[in-house]
Amino acid sequence: MSAGQPVQLPLGIKLRDEATFASYYPGPNATVLAATQAFASLQTPASECCLFLWGTEGTGRTHLLQAACHALADEGGLAMYLPLDELVDEGPLLLEGMESVDLLCLDKLEAIVGRADWEEALFHLYNRLREQGGRLLLAATAAPKALGLKLADLESRLGWGLVFQLQPLDDEGKQEVLKLRAAQRGLQLGDDVARYILSRGARGMGELFAALETLDQASLRDQHRLTIPFVKREMGW
Repeated sequence: MSAGQPVQLPLGIKLRDEATFASYYPGPNATVLAATQAFASLQTPASECCLFLWGTEGTGRTHLLQAACHALADEGGLAMYLPLDELVDEGPLLLEGMESVDLLCLDKLEAIVGRADWEEALFHLYNRLREQGGRLLLAATAAPKALGLKLADLESRLGWGLVFQLQPLDDEGKQEVLKLRAAQRGLQLGDDVARYILSRGARGMGELFAALETLDQASLRDQHRLTIPFVKREMGW
């Protein structure tokens, strides 16, 4: 395999720099994190060719898939990340030859449910990966049997490997995520300020990270630490 950086499609698909295992706060998902880290390491023999992660929005499915790509690339392997909701209209020919990569990460699997051409292509890809010893990391909003796949053989294949459910974080966990992400940006975020952000802003993880991005920029601009009055002023709360 050629080594270096994860393969990027010429379709504007990019990995987020901040999507690493180190920046993922596991909370109740420590077992899932450990399993994904092991699966994404060439140093760990793969006991299964497929790892399936499922959970509701905001549980970090995309983060873990992109972190797996970063981690495997750091080991010199070849990884590919495909968000199927963005690529479904390109057609299943995108999956041709993907068994040649060390790790293939398919996100938003629910986007191809009911599309016979995609389901059949994924079924055959799974078989090729299994034969060649590749690794397939999948993420969706529901477990394989609950997704509503029309191809029964594909549904059964996806259930053969490791299947983990990601649990949402409680408020304390969300505060810890904010503090972790702030620290990685060089910001000091106290418990009181983290609680204030969570109590006054939107509670989804995407919205919380967007608020932190805004506050980071404001803090750099004004050279001001994050306090409740500062946050209140900048966010209009």
